[in-house]
Amino acid sequence: MEPPLIAVLLAVGLFIGWGVGVQYARAKRGWTDYKAAKNAVPGARKTAWLLVRAVTTKVGVIALLLVGAVAYAAVGPDHERAEPAPSPSPSSSATHGAPKGR
Repeated sequence: MEPPLIAVLLAVGLFIGWGVGVQYARAKRGWTDYKAAKNAVPGARKTAWLLVRAVTTKVGVIALLLVGAVAYAAVGPDHERAEPAPSPSPSSSATHGAPKGR
């Protein structure tokens, strides 16, 4: 074989080898990241459900308070129809108009 042909074949081989090496390194990093994410999923899932339960509990308490307030307002007395409060009656011990003991 001629030396220029060998140089061209060597350059093509190096270029293909470089491309395959880059793809292999990328696949290896992807596989490592996948395994790390797969191992982290159970903990993340548990944390997510804990947060969902906390938010659901808070929303439930607020909804119960709202329903209770609406029910109390619906059953409570109407101020327009309420009878006036009785006026205070004068006490018998108080003397009106007379000066106090001097």
